[in-house]
Amino acid sequence: MRTSQLWTCAGLVFAWFFVGAPSASGTTIAIGTGAFGAGSTLTTFAGLGNLTEVNGLMVDGILFQYSLGNGQVVIDGGPGVTNNINPPNIVSVGNNTGVLTMTLPSLVDSFGYGFAVLATNPVAAATTMSLFNGVTPVGSLSFNGILDPIFAGGFAGLQSTLAFNRVTVTFNTVAAPAFALDNIRSASTTPVPEPGSFFLLATGIGALMRRHYN
Repeated sequence: MRTSQLWTCAGLVFAWFFVGAPSASGTTIAIGTGAFGAGSTLTTFAGLGNLTEVNGLMVDGILFQYSLGNGQVVIDGGPGVTNNINPPNIVSVGNNTGVLTMTLPSLVDSFGYGFAVLATNPVAAATTMSLFNGVTPVGSLSFNGILDPIFAGGFAGLQSTLAFNRVTVTFNTVAAPAFALDNIRSASTTPVPEPGSFFLLATGIGALMRRHYN
């Protein structure tokens, strides 16, 4: 193998690990709570006091941010107990047109949350979830709200063919002036390369280059 070919091979491997695989859109499918089995994580807001600021809050390693800043979404008890919300939970008390971002502590391929919007009739595209791996878009999916049992809501859950570690959530502000969110579930079934894999590949490349020069 020529020196130029060796360097090209080495460069591709290093680029894969440090820059990442070429970006591609993943396929997302809707899933229910039953798809989150053993090994999945359930995040609630139990123990947090009412009016706790959500923007900048971290729970179970998840960083919550709201695009419109402080005072817009807090921990509270509205709308009360539903089929998918058990207070305390996240609720909007100000402008609900912002984007709620959840930065996860690790890559996952399944994610979901219980939600409700302030409407007493079914709402199409009540909430939309967009997925990112860092800053790279992975996919998105919208979910309809049904009466759950009084307010429109349900469980918004999805599984992606590409892993992600950041989720942005919006709600249908035309149909409803407020939203609530609770019972966040996440899981990973896609194996993530261990750091040792990189060193093994780097060692192999080094051995090939030494053989070439000896």
